Order: sequence, then C-alpha cells, then structure tokens
Amino acid sequence: MASKIHMGDMPELMENILNNLNNEICSLYSCALVSRHWCKMAIPILWQDPFSSDRRPLFISKYFSSLGEDDKFILKESLEERGINEEFSNTLFDYARFLKVLDLLNLEGKVSKWITFKLIDSEFFYGAEKNHIINLLFKLFIESGATLHKLVLDFSQSLELKPEIFYTLGENKQFFSRIQHFSLGVIYGNNIESATTLLRILAKNTTKINTIELNYLDSDYEPQIYHTLIYIIKSQEQLRLFRLTRYYSMEFYGVISALESQKNSLQEVILYSCDFNAEFEVFNNCKKLETLRIIYCNTKPLKLLDYKISTLEVIESEIYTQSMALIFEKSGILLQRLKLELNEEFQDELLLLEALKSFCPNITYLSIQEIGFSQQLVELIGNLQKLQFLSLWCDDVGVDDIPDEVLKTRVIQFSKILPLTLQYFNLGDTWLEPYTDILFNHCNAPLKKMVIYRLNNERISKALVEFCMRNKTLNYVGVYEYLDLDDSIKKEVENYVELVSYKYIVVDH
Repeated sequence: MASKIHMGDMPELMENILNNLNNEICSLYSCALVSRHWCKMAIPILWQDPFSSDRRPLFISKYFSSLGEDDKFILKESLEERGINEEFSNTLFDYARFLKVLDLLNLEGKVSKWITFKLIDSEFFYGAEKNHIINLLFKLFIESGATLHKLVLDFSQSLELKPEIFYTLGENKQFFSRIQHFSLGVIYGNNIESATTLLRILAKNTTKINTIELNYLDSDYEPQIYHTLIYIIKSQEQLRLFRLTRYYSMEFYGVISALESQKNSLQEVILYSCDFNAEFEVFNNCKKLETLRIIYCNTKPLKLLDYKISTLEVIESEIYTQSMALIFEKSGILLQRLKLELNEEFQDELLLLEALKSFCPNITYLSIQEIGFSQQLVELIGNLQKLQFLSLWCDDVGVDDIPDEVLKTRVIQFSKILPLTLQYFNLGDTWLEPYTDILFNHCNAPLKKMVIYRLNNERISKALVEFCMRNKTLNYVGVYEYLDLDDSIKKEVENYVELVSYKYIVVDH
C-alpha cells in the first residue's frame, strides 16, 4: 500500500491526505520534497490561500515572474527608482493559477509587509505604488486561469482598483464562477463604485455560493449596493448559510426579504448586532432551517419567532421569553443543541425550563448562563437522557439565597441525576465551588472531560481522585485558575487524571 501511494497509484487518496494539511505550512513543504509526484500535489495546496497564512511576505516575489513583459518592465523600473533591485527569475510553477481564496484586505496587508521588508523607507509606497502592485497581482490572478472558492471583499480607504480589473474580470468569467463562500466587509465612500461593479460581475458569473456573510452594512450605502446584494442572493442555487452583522439601523432594504428565494435550501442563519423588523419573518418560511444563532441582537420587535430548528444559540440578546418558549415547543424533539447566554437574569425562567422539559427531551448539547440553580433546573437536566455536553453557569446571587442544607441536598440530587450519556461538563464560574466535592462524591456520569474554576483545597482534590478511581473514564480536567494550582495537589491528582488549562478542552459550540 505504501509503495502504491509513493508511486502515485492512488492520487485521489494522497490529495485528500494533503488537503487535510492545508494549514500545516511546514508539513506541506516537507511533503513537496518527498518526490516529484508529491510536489505536484502539495504545491497547489500551499498556494491556495497564501495571503491568509502567517508566512513571510517574500513569496509575493514569485508571482512577479508570471507577469507579462510590459508589466514586468514597468514594475522593475518603478522598484529600481525606490532602491529595490528585484529579479524576476523563472519559477517551476505558475503559482497564481492555484489561488482559491482571495481576501482584499489580506492581499493589501501582505503587499504592505513585502514593501516594508524590501525598503526601509516605505512611506511613499503606501499610496499609488502600493495600489499598483495590488492591481498587478489581482489582474494576474484573474488572467492565470485561477478559479476562486472563497472571496472576501473588505475595502480599506486607501485601496483603489483600476478599471482594467473589471474589464479583465469580464473576459475571464471562470474566476468567479465556482465561488462557494462570499463575504462582504466595510465599504468606504471612495470605494462604493468599485464595490458595486465587483458585486455586479459576481452576480452575473456565479450561482454556486453556499455561504454569504455580510459583515458590515451601513444605511449610508448607495441603493445600488443593496440592489446588487439582493440580486446575488436570488441568483444562488443552494444557499445554505447566511450571516448578517449590522449596526445603527433597523432598515435592511429588502436584503433579508430576498432570502425567501432560498427557503428550500437555507440551513443556518447567524444574526449579529441586528434589530429585528418584519423582514425577519421570512425565516419562518425556510423549510430546511436547522441552526439559528442570535448574538447581541434585539428581537423584541418580533414577538413570535415561529422556528422549528435543531440548534439554537442566543447570546446577550433581548428576546421575549414567550418567543423562546414557542421555539422550544415548535422544535420539540428536533432540538439537539441549545446555548443561552444572556447578560442579565432570565425573565420568567420557569416558563423556559418547563417548555424545555415538556417538549425537548433530545438535547445533546446544553450551555446556559445566568440561570438560577432551581429545583426545576435539576429536574430538566435529569430529563435529558441523551445529554452529552453540559456547560452550566448559574447565578451566584441566586445560589447564595438558597439555605445551605437545601443547597447541599439539591447538589446531591443534581449529581445523582446527571445523565449516563454525559461526557463533558463545564461548571464554569465559582457558583458551585464550595460543593464541588459533594458533586464528585455522588456523580456516576461517565465524564471524559470536566472544566472547573479552581482546584484549591485537599477536600476537593480527594473527592476528584476518588471519582476518577470509581468511574475510570475521566481523561482531562480543565482549570480556569490553572496557573494558581498548588504543586502538591497537582502532583497528587495527576496520578489519576491530567490537569490542563481550561482553554485546551473548553467546548464553545
């Protein structure tokens, strides 16, 4: 088998293996040195997304070798005038042809770093000359035969695209034809015309986009920006993910309503810093919507969100309790992943807990913050017999208000009813810290990973060791205050389980 791979008899398998190393630059370079065949597979992967990587900017020089003779001559003269003697040596590959990801802001950033590296006094270049190099590269990518899979249009104030870029795009339709991921960022006033032209060309040349991210929309944008975005949305055959980041205004100029055209394909919606209006009712019609993430939003203008989904995430957003309870009821047994993190205590949390308990028994991932450690919460957790991941940050004030004996009894009950499917448990903040030993002493869940705030006394460490000896499943304990661990406690506990900083095992999604 190994000889067949080495000889290139299984190219598809090798290509899949190397594609999984797309973020391992050093590993890919090593693979490229194994043989000519491996080199031919590794180099295109290395050059798919060079501007987003941490590699030094000197790779840009390799692109210059593929420029036309006229462009080479003009660039060489310009560089020599600034004291840069750049040789355009021949290369083994046409690297520009391998480009799959283009982010305008990353492109500009790498060009700026290349100039800074080549020239001590680079101030002059942060104008016309820098833009000249960016335009040369952009034009080269288009003419090389490259086909993008991801396009990020994020314009800086200093970026100026020349008209020949748009003409070249019109002559090389393949450049945009296979884009699957499209992201639009900030558009400054001086770039409105260029952005509009690029968006129009994009709309005419691609129907394969499955992810659209609008990371910044401004009510001051010209109407043609919104009209073109609507056209792009309606032109796609299978849009699956839509993300919108919005500030300042509740007006969306029909962009959200345009998603009606994607109601048979849209699967995930991420809304960040949005004020809901009537346009958002379109999501109620999306038959395949599975995931809804609402982050820093105000949904109160819509009192009823009639969604039936498997994943719901609400983070620091204003949402009516009745709306959330309705989502739970509508989703029912479909709801599997739930994340609720509000910046204030839940309003009418008993209604939410009762709705979850009554309608959503199939939850496998549950993350809740700022909720009371109530009897109803304990009963809910006990009812989730398929739960695998639990992150629970209860309200400290609410816990302090519970009499000590009642709290101890509740912790024991809570520990005993933790589902036997539970593998990951994040205790979060300090809310249960004084009773952590009680939890360990009565827990029978086969946990593999656990996150606690501190491990600062022998009572808790002893209970943890006994839990490990009894259950024999726990592999890692993540500690928020890992740097403050007592050496003797750490040494004793690590005979039974590995202690790590929480960031290495925390699960956010």
